[in-house]
Amino acid sequence: MNILIIEDEKPNANRLIKLLAEIREDAVITGVLASVEESVNYLTQNPHPDLIMMDIRLGDGLCFEIFPKVELHCPVIFTTAYDEYALRAFKIYSLAYLLKPIEKNELKDALGLYDHILQESNPNKALDQLVDYIKSKSVIYRSRFLLPYKDGYKTILVSSIDYIYSEHKITHLVLDDNTDIIVPFTMDELEDQLDPVCFFRANRQHMIFVNSILSIHNYFNGKLKVILKSKSSGEIIISKEKSGQFKAWLDR
Repeated sequence: MNILIIEDEKPNANRLIKLLAEIREDAVITGVLASVEESVNYLTQNPHPDLIMMDIRLGDGLCFEIFPKVELHCPVIFTTAYDEYALRAFKIYSLAYLLKPIEKNELKDALGLYDHILQESNPNKALDQLVDYIKSKSVIYRSRFLLPYKDGYKTILVSSIDYIYSEHKITHLVLDDNTDIIVPFTMDELEDQLDPVCFFRANRQHMIFVNSILSIHNYFNGKLKVILKSKSSGEIIISKEKSGQFKAWLDR
């Protein structure tokens, strides 16, 4: 089994190599890469391995920046210290999502799943099994933020958020008391971290909390206009393409 490791911390990479050697005698490490740029270059110039072990936070960005640039032909096992990226990882059908420090038994189970799918003669059935496995894994959504405040820190509960907006590439949380707080996350990152039952990405600039909606109105060309309880929000427009998804989100 040819395995590529994408990991920017050498001790973690060495631990993975050691565990893989203990679990799989046939494991051959084809390379250890430390950045998005290095990974893209390697995967565009070399045959793809049988499996990739991939850390999420790399030296020059998140590993998710690799996928738009490279069409992978092998499954991925994510290895990370951060659980907030689980949903985004599952969206690209990862084989497993293992939290550091990696436990030998968990890695062994993930490799066992790979073997089972590889041996499946019906490709469609194998894909269904992989999707079912992914869906069975519990996703932990963010419940609060710990943010710098004066000489210390303060906690913001997710349940206190009315809506989220982005302006000049800066992301703001607007709370139910109209407090506006800047957070060090992009809208895409928050979309993955927050429970999609409660939060909806209305457009590129806005994400709204279900209980913050005051009224919804038909708008021109099949769009929807959403008015929130917070007077500071103004009108939020839902595109024609997203209006059906928005109505389905509300009608659960």
